[in-house]
Amino acid sequence: MLREALELRDELRVAGVADGYADVAQEALVSGPPNRAVAEHAAELLRADFRQLIERRIEQAVARPEGQLPRGRRLPVPGAHVLANVAAEDVPADAGAPLFGDRAPGLDGPVGDAAPRIQHPRAEQGAGRAVAMEADLKDAGAPARPFDFAEAELGPVDILVNNASGWVSDTFTTGGQHATGVKMVSVSAATHEQLFSVDARGRALMIAEFARRHIDRQANWGRIIGLTSGGPLGFPDEASYGAAKSALENYTMSAVFELAPFGITANIVYPPVTDTGWVNNAIREHVKRSSNLIHIVRPEDVADVIAFLSSDYARLIMANVVHLR
Repeated sequence: MLREALELRDELRVAGVADGYADVAQEALVSGPPNRAVAEHAAELLRADFRQLIERRIEQAVARPEGQLPRGRRLPVPGAHVLANVAAEDVPADAGAPLFGDRAPGLDGPVGDAAPRIQHPRAEQGAGRAVAMEADLKDAGAPARPFDFAEAELGPVDILVNNASGWVSDTFTTGGQHATGVKMVSVSAATHEQLFSVDARGRALMIAEFARRHIDRQANWGRIIGLTSGGPLGFPDEASYGAAKSALENYTMSAVFELAPFGITANIVYPPVTDTGWVNNAIREHVKRSSNLIHIVRPEDVADVIAFLSSDYARLIMANVVHLR
């Protein structure tokens, strides 16, 4: 029976049972083979193997702090450099949003003139260095400048967090007020240009610049993580914003397959409602009533997922829209 169980365990592993998910393996075992006793025995062997593996990984993470994924948000890959683009209106005074560096800097004001005011909280944990600059992605020549700046200050960029936006609330109706209190405007050439020049074209050019430099230096490891909103049913009251995000998703998915041979993975993160200072009582009530929304989160909650996707633990995760709730 033991021999049969071991053979069945090996077959399951070949079939792709994920490390650490013995319960999933157990369901697959019990539902299929005719010999239930063998299946249950094999499931127990799998649990033991996975438990030992997880314990070893935890021990290694504790022994090597640089490999952890803590809320302090060190990069999970030691020595990697991140370039993260953010929209100024998305960063409240205390957001601690990542810009360039190997950890997230703390900002004491809006992004606009952030570079001289970078703080380094948690420096006692051995945090790395972070720098910031301002760039307008509506300018087609802008994407090269953040890379030049990041390389001069920190070295080649390994991870691109693609999150810039030219957000405006536009609609096909006659206007009105957005849930945030902002006045909505009609969809026009101007609103299209504002959104698509940054959220679609600007972010596509950031991917292109990242890829070109990565390939030129013959690098073999990289990460692209974009952020999106909206969906196949559009984004009412933010029509151009949702459309531009859809374009960014398609650019990113193309990058997945074109850049995989160069060791780059690419994914999209779809955050839930994220309170960067704009969430009011009306938004909170909307989330409570919604059947699709569950949490109102902080930026660092989303950053934790991005940190995981930037790690070697996520090396097989690509071409996904990771929908957070």
